[in-house]
Amino acid sequence: MQQVVDYVTLGIASIAGLVIIYGVILSVVELVAVEWKRLRSGDEKAPAFEKIRYDLGFHLLLGLEFLIAADIVRSVIRPTLEELAILGGIVAIRTVLSYFLGKEIERYK
Repeated sequence: MQQVVDYVTLGIASIAGLVIIYGVILSVVELVAVEWKRLRSGDEKAPAFEKIRYDLGFHLLLGLEFLIAADIVRSVIRPTLEELAILGGIVAIRTVLSYFLGKEIERYK
């Protein structure tokens, strides 16, 4: 049973990594496109980066949620006091990050 949970946890964490990597690549491509367009047009004013920040923030937030889910699944099989304390700390840190990232994303909606 522990091995199955480890594989499920690894799968969920891998999905989180893929979501974050996809978001970063997408944002870099969008940033390059915006900068290329700005340089070709000769426009000196700064382009609007709100959509790029929103997209990147969305993917980071979604990835964090998957990582929290992976930690919760991992703790189901090993509910020792030490594991629960570590999980609580990790979830607290990720929840605070998610909260402030969510607030940042709301600004650009």
